[in-house]
Formats: sequence, C-alpha cells, structure tokens
Amino acid sequence: MNRKLIAALRELEKEKGIKIETIIEALEFALKSAYGKNYDVDYESRVDINTKTGEIKVYKILEENSDSGESVNEVEVTPDDFGRIAAQTAKQVIRQRIQEAEREVLYEEFKDRHGDMVTGIIQQSDARYTLIDLGRVEALLPRHEQVPRERYKHGDRIKCYISDIRKTTKGPQIIVSRTHTGLVKRLFELEVPEISDGVVEIKNIAREAGYRTKAAVSSNDKNVDPVGACVGPKGSRVRMIVDELWGEKIDIVEYKDNAEEFIKNSLSPARVVKVLLDEEEKFALVVVSNDQLSLAIGKEGQNARLAAKLTGWKIDIKSEAQYEEELEEMRVEREERKEKTEK
Repeated sequence: MNRKLIAALRELEKEKGIKIETIIEALEFALKSAYGKNYDVDYESRVDINTKTGEIKVYKILEENSDSGESVNEVEVTPDDFGRIAAQTAKQVIRQRIQEAEREVLYEEFKDRHGDMVTGIIQQSDARYTLIDLGRVEALLPRHEQVPRERYKHGDRIKCYISDIRKTTKGPQIIVSRTHTGLVKRLFELEVPEISDGVVEIKNIAREAGYRTKAAVSSNDKNVDPVGACVGPKGSRVRMIVDELWGEKIDIVEYKDNAEEFIKNSLSPARVVKVLLDEEEKFALVVVSNDQLSLAIGKEGQNARLAAKLTGWKIDIKSEAQYEEELEEMRVEREERKEKTEK
C-alpha cells in the first residue's frame, strides 16, 4: 500500500500541480493527530513518511532540542494496525488537498477577470441573490446588482458583468452585475467591431438600469461616424444591445471636447437652442424651444439627470418663454435699482 501511495502522490503532482512534499507534510501532521486520538497517548509523538518507499513510522519523543524544538531522542512506537488508520487518513488528506488545489486554480483563472462580461445559465433565485452557472464555477447576482424590471428564470442564458472576485475557503466567490455601466460598455464592444478595433471610443456612459442609458462616443478616424457605427445598419447593432438589456432605451451621442456642444448632444433627442456656461461652478443653463421642454427634461427628470451624469455638468433647463420671462424680470429689477440710485 505504501509504495502505491507514493506512486499515486507522484501522479497527483503531475496532474494537479500539488507538490508531493506539501501532501507528505500535511499527511504527517494528520497522522500524528490520528495516532493521538486512536491510541489515547499522553506523550509527544512524531510521524515520518519515507518519500521513496512510502513506509510510515511513529516515534515517541523522549527529548527535544530547546532551541529548535526538534527531536534529539526518540523511540519508534508504530502500532501493528496503523496501516489501516494511515490509509483512511491519507484518503481524507489527499481529497482535501485536491479540493484546495482546484479552488486555487479557479481563483487564479478568475482573479484578473474583474470587469469582464460572462455568459451563464440562471440556476436559482431567492430574496438575497440569483445563482448563475458559469461552467466551472457559479456566480452570485445579488439583489442590489439586479435590474428591478428583469425576471430571472431557471435555465435562461444571461450576460453579466464581473464586479468583484473574492477568495474564500470554498473557492473564488464571483459577484456579477446587471446594473453596472460596464455591462453596457462590454455589450457595445461585442456588437460594434469599430469599438473593439479602437477606431470608435466610448468616452462615458450614464445609466439608470432597466430604463435608460446614454453613451458618449467619439471616432479616431474622421471618415467613421461614431454614432452611426454604434447604431449599425438599420439600427441592428444597438437593437441587439437593447434586446440583451430587456428593452432598456439607449441614446448614443457624439462626444465633443467643447462643453457647449457636448451638453447639446447629451440632451438628445431634444433640440437645444442655446447653452450658457458658468465654467467656475461647472453649471450650464440650457434653453430649448417651448415644445421641447418636456422632452429635454424627460420623464421624472430622467433625460436631464442622465445628461448631467454623462457630461459632469450641473444642468438647468428652461424653455425660451421661461428664459425670456426671467430676462425681462432681471431687466425690470435693474431699471428699478437704477432709478433708486439716481434719486
């Protein structure tokens, strides 16, 4: 049995990459514990495994070196039936080490995949999270990373964004998201070759998951229209992304270095008349025609809110009528102040 054990450990070292010295050390420690429990001894012992023959011996320690703690005087006390205990212990230790090695391999495989998009199959859902089968490992889709309007059914395929990877005693714990803006970016990279090739660049994304996303894109080639490339022929590319996001609306706008132009674009589909900027406060007053006000603001302020996130500017939107009215009020106030001063 002992020679077979060593041969098995050598094979394991080749297949799983687990060093035989690591298993031998763990096995000696486990056998020492098993010896103490099974034979009810009250003295310090040591187990030695010969790495060539596999022979296992138990020693009673009579004297230790006070500095190193190593045995300097000992006597062999190997029980006659210790082989049976050794075989059982070896199975447990080897199984445990194999599991640990496989967990480590999985962690090494996924530890650098933060920010990747993965496709998995929905396994189960409860109040805390949805379990996603990624093949060799399962991922958790927590409630706060789920889109309220989406329903996750067992067996459905789903794309998710890896938002976190944690190392645990049970292997890598992979946290995925359906709400992260990174998911939208990865979907664009998948569907739009110009983005994956570096011709078109996604400058920023603002998202209210399940409802609406705004993406600002630019082109590194003057002959390539960045918005047209993302939309695709007859809207085919963006439609694929919308379908994957369960009907979430997507506005694709052209990024501009000029803040005034960028803010105008960000409020699409509304048409903007003028933009007045306060550079110091990074505040923009946007004026739109009277019939465009509700469109510019959006339902419950969503369009304006996403435009502010996308551009990084605080945005206040007014209709031409409101703007003219405020200008008139300011003119009247100036006239009144002037009259008081003259008096």
